[in-house]
Amino acid sequence: MKKSLVALAFGTLGLGIAEFVMMGVLSDVAADLQIDIATAGHLISAYALGVCTGAPMLVLVRKHPLKHILLALVAVIMIGNTLAAFSPNYWFMMVARFISGLPHGAYFGVASIVADKLADKGKGSEAVSIMVAGMTIANLFGVPLGTFLSTLLSWRVIFGLVGGWGIFILFYIGRWVPQVENLPDTGFKGQFRFLKSPAPWLLIVATMLGNGGVFCWYSYINPLLVHVSGFSPHSITILMVLAGLGMVLGNLLGGRMSDYYSPGRVAAVVQGCISLVLLSIFFLAGVSWLMVLLMCLCTAGLFALSSPQQILLIRYSKGGELLGAASVQVAFNLGNALGAYFGGLPLQAGMSYQYPALVGAPLAFSGFICLLAFCRKYERTGNA
Repeated sequence: MKKSLVALAFGTLGLGIAEFVMMGVLSDVAADLQIDIATAGHLISAYALGVCTGAPMLVLVRKHPLKHILLALVAVIMIGNTLAAFSPNYWFMMVARFISGLPHGAYFGVASIVADKLADKGKGSEAVSIMVAGMTIANLFGVPLGTFLSTLLSWRVIFGLVGGWGIFILFYIGRWVPQVENLPDTGFKGQFRFLKSPAPWLLIVATMLGNGGVFCWYSYINPLLVHVSGFSPHSITILMVLAGLGMVLGNLLGGRMSDYYSPGRVAAVVQGCISLVLLSIFFLAGVSWLMVLLMCLCTAGLFALSSPQQILLIRYSKGGELLGAASVQVAFNLGNALGAYFGGLPLQAGMSYQYPALVGAPLAFSGFICLLAFCRKYERTGNA
């Protein structure tokens, strides 16, 4: 495994903890800031909206070396998470989460292009999956650690650690990632020209709807496991480890399969399976062992989609690859924000914690329809 890809994965590790740990510590944050669970869910949305704001800004720095852009984005990661660790109230935390989200999509976009350039021939999807692996490892170890530290000490500790981790990211990107050739500059307007084709829009909408469906359920995974599946609060840490293991395996499998089969078809099959799993969660969440199995299948599917979606957007955004690669994370986190919002609606109406999965199932299925349309129109003909 190339050290340069490992260095890029260190960055996604920090981003993964910053994004996903909120699901594991949501109850603790709500209690400390004196807000209810549904309101605390807005902190998830604030991060996602930061992603959507920050990613398009890449067009303003497109002429700078890709490595320099990565280092600048890591500095923003450090600032946002340090502010979150010291947030005195809900609104300060909202701002801190927004700042923390600003570099997320941009980092993934630039790092995906760098990983693709550094990959061996025919191994582009696998190289991107290694870069994305940092986020899955965050869910395997970082998020459970954050949940544990939140219970033992304070939820603030984990955000402080993410801020400090930025020092290591800066060091290893600076040392291990070589300077790569810049993308051709097609001008400001040229960065957006690829959006005239329906292909990237199908991929963006599929990502948004598909991830929105998953996050309707996953945003409220903690109370679901405790109040519906019957697990004790102390067992949440190990359950988050299992969810993270599903993400790790799904990501690596999705990347490898996409190099052997068409990434669009891999993504479509996985997305269709996710919609069925979410529906099963609604009906079977009360059966503890089945809930654990379904949770792992859903998180595996969530990240099995990552590298094929990332590679597809790079391929179908000629002339605007920076914006195209970053748009995956914009769509992902817009879906995250929508999922957290729509998943919270049945809870605000007094319904049980399995209802967010029911809300998420049709959203995920809509993403499957978009991917199916993409495959039929573009992957069979190879047209961009």
